[in-house]
Amino acid sequence: MLLSLYDYGEPVFAVLDDGKLLFRSLLLSVDSKQGCIIVEASEDEAVNTALLARPRATFMSNVEDLYLEFPAAEPQRSTFLGKPAIQLRFPEILVSHPRRVEPRSRVPRQPPLKCIADAEGITAFESEIVDIGSGGIGFLVYTAGITLEPGTVLKGCRIEQPGKDPVCVDLEVRYTLPVTLADGRVAVRSGCRFVNPTNDLLKLISSFMGVKA
Repeated sequence: MLLSLYDYGEPVFAVLDDGKLLFRSLLLSVDSKQGCIIVEASEDEAVNTALLARPRATFMSNVEDLYLEFPAAEPQRSTFLGKPAIQLRFPEILVSHPRRVEPRSRVPRQPPLKCIADAEGITAFESEIVDIGSGGIGFLVYTAGITLEPGTVLKGCRIEQPGKDPVCVDLEVRYTLPVTLADGRVAVRSGCRFVNPTNDLLKLISSFMGVKA
């Protein structure tokens, strides 16, 4: 799968420094025999320094209809074809999930549709819902330190809309990717599926359907 990621030239991402920095790169070499991968160094030296200071980092990407996530350890400075690069150990595991197939509708920024995620779990946090469909939602998280791994179940999430009663549902995280917003802020976008949709939730979804995501 890493070779497919290399062949397609898809970018890889890593969220660093509790979400304050975003490492965006390309795979330059995938060598299972030598036990390493090489990624392009960032033009931002502060981002390179943050990556090199970690014993390991989790990289994320998409290829074709799959979301990919893999950890890589022992980053060190290197060069590739004369250009700055970073070498890491070959990933021991790689997680892949199919990307969503259900249509999603865009959620207008005003009035905002918010989700108090994991309200019945360990650590509740606020997110901004950006799209919604019959199968799930996509939301943005701005809070540093919130990292959502695929397969995580967020219990008792409250979807809140101004002037209306909140709707509760459990969510399963399907993918998480860093994004850079138009104003330059770095956020984390997660796609989640509904675990136990209710009639109230279906009514909420229907009110947004028809708006292109």
